[in-house]
Amino acid sequence: MELIENKTFDEERALYGSDGITIKNCRFDGPADGESALKESRNIVADSCFFNLRYPFWHDHDLTISSSEMTELCRAALWYSEHVRITDTKMHGIKAVRECRDVTIENSDIISPEFGWSASGIRMKNCTAESEYFLMRAKDIEFSNVTFKGKYSFQYIENAVLSGCRLDTKDAFWHAKNVTVKDSVVKGEYLAWYSEGLTLINCRIIGTQPFCYCKDLKLINCEMTDTDLCFEKSDVEAEINTPVISIKNPHSGTIRVPSVGEIIMDEPEAKGKVITGCEAENCA
Repeated sequence: MELIENKTFDEERALYGSDGITIKNCRFDGPADGESALKESRNIVADSCFFNLRYPFWHDHDLTISSSEMTELCRAALWYSEHVRITDTKMHGIKAVRECRDVTIENSDIISPEFGWSASGIRMKNCTAESEYFLMRAKDIEFSNVTFKGKYSFQYIENAVLSGCRLDTKDAFWHAKNVTVKDSVVKGEYLAWYSEGLTLINCRIIGTQPFCYCKDLKLINCEMTDTDLCFEKSDVEAEINTPVISIKNPHSGTIRVPSVGEIIMDEPEAKGKVITGCEAENCA
């Protein structure tokens, strides 16, 4: 591969259509304020680079980015690209990833509103992320040890597994389909409304009015903290090992819980069962 090292680029489409290059210790910055530095490129390695201009990686194939920084001015950094690996990198521009396929991100820090929209095959490990509308309509997702803070996350996603994560969010997993969350903390308001096929295993759930209007919802060995008006109009099977403030009108299924402050069953369609106390724990 051709090596380009210790250079600064600020012109429009500076390395457009490149094939088989390594850029190292390069800067994409300067008064010309050019866009789309590496658009329509393939077989690209970017190591220890600084990106301060817009749209650097559009329609790229086979891209590796390591130990680099994308600033707030590096807007919409990766769109329509595939086979991407990003490690030890700051991604701090808005809309950093969209419509991309086969993306792995490890040991990186993301501060990017509207991150990951309509991406597929996105894997994230040992990362921190802050965003609004995080991963909207993404699919085929694998997360491990990700700490997230923001709003409206994981809406309309499909086919996801998250393990060892800490999510501080609201309106998470709305309309999500076929999602499993394991060994994680999920904090926020109105979690997972209208989801289908959501399973939480060994998780701690924190916040008001979770899991309403859900289909095929499962909670296995989970804790619930500050949760009230749970499970309204949901089809649910739940094993909860902490008290719950209130449960309201579950549509169907069985909820096992040590105790509930209030069980509200005031609609004829609410056929779900709430089993409390010793009976819920199957004790003698």
